[in-house]
Amino acid sequence: MTTDSSASSLIIGGAASSPRAPLPNLPPLALYIHIPWCVRKCPYCDFNSHTASPVLPEQEYVDALLADLDQDLHAVYGRELTSIFFGGGTPSLFSAEALGRLLKGVEQRIPFADDIEITLEANPGTFEQEKFVAYRKLGINRLSIGIQSFQQEKLEALGRIHNGDEAVRAAGMARQAGFDNFNLDLMHGLPDQSLDDALSDLRQAIALKPTHISWYQLTLEPNTVFWNQPPVLPEDDTLWDIQEAGQALLAEHGYAQYEVSAYAQAGRPARHNLNYWSFGDFIGIGAGAHGKLSHPDGRIVRTWKTRLPKDYLNPAKSFQAGEKLLSNDEMPFEFLMNALRLTAGVESRLYPERTGLSLDSLAEGRREAEQSGLLQVEPSRLAATERGQLFLNDLLQQFLN
Repeated sequence: MTTDSSASSLIIGGAASSPRAPLPNLPPLALYIHIPWCVRKCPYCDFNSHTASPVLPEQEYVDALLADLDQDLHAVYGRELTSIFFGGGTPSLFSAEALGRLLKGVEQRIPFADDIEITLEANPGTFEQEKFVAYRKLGINRLSIGIQSFQQEKLEALGRIHNGDEAVRAAGMARQAGFDNFNLDLMHGLPDQSLDDALSDLRQAIALKPTHISWYQLTLEPNTVFWNQPPVLPEDDTLWDIQEAGQALLAEHGYAQYEVSAYAQAGRPARHNLNYWSFGDFIGIGAGAHGKLSHPDGRIVRTWKTRLPKDYLNPAKSFQAGEKLLSNDEMPFEFLMNALRLTAGVESRLYPERTGLSLDSLAEGRREAEQSGLLQVEPSRLAATERGQLFLNDLLQQFLN
């Protein structure tokens, strides 16, 4: 693999508009690892995922991931990892042997925090008890299981490879394999879905007693089958009824909403995602992975890696496809587009700590957002109102330069 990204890939943000202070304390550091293969591409999916061949290039891809990580090490020397997230695609298509070699290689390069959270995304159609027991022995201590629905007609409409019974069994197998911390991924607003359908899915998920539920509305994204051949989705009134009733049901059963689509039992929010939403740092390795790293001198750089697996595995091509140095003018939006997704927002002090900029750089947008009822009037916190959560894009527009 080549070790230097081309100069043409560097995109510098606009000129600084005010001084940026050095960062005395760098934020927590996480690692995102992208495994880009799936058994079958779902018609709604706009993630960087590709239909897997009968034999995956596991060893070659692990070698590439570690070489990719080596190129980022200079930027994180002396730091430790607080979380690792295997996303995809379907990471559970990889063998425990391959993931074990990868994790060992990562730990040899960057020390793990004593209480590190290591999450693996998995789909019910890929569950094998022996494999998941082996995953747990590797130190993977959290699963995120892509259920989407328990109803057969909805699963078929979504192009999923599992059925409802397999989804139920997957949760049981996760617990039997030793995972006492797992998320169920569930969608609502599905083709022809009624309020009763949506609540039935939620009740089934709650009955499986996950520690975390990601419950989000299906949206039609460009470059997907659904975008070009849109299914019939519920009317807006039905979508609103589903949202209100579903949130009440989750709260009734002890799942507190802490982000737009994330609900967790007490003490069980996803640490990796919390770090992302609070402008923490993360290395991204793998085909199409994104990263964000802060430097003590105040520079904050976003990176993205080569997207296609065949290019990522090509020794003649660079892992890194591009990078962007965030300008002062971009910082308010960059920080708030994640922080304001959290229902409680973040403490105001986090903004200067994570960006090196004074809170004064938010003053104009903050005043307008408060006056429009989208941002809470609370000096010690940056948090959206209930209305602001519903109209998050409108709220963020107040901070665009």
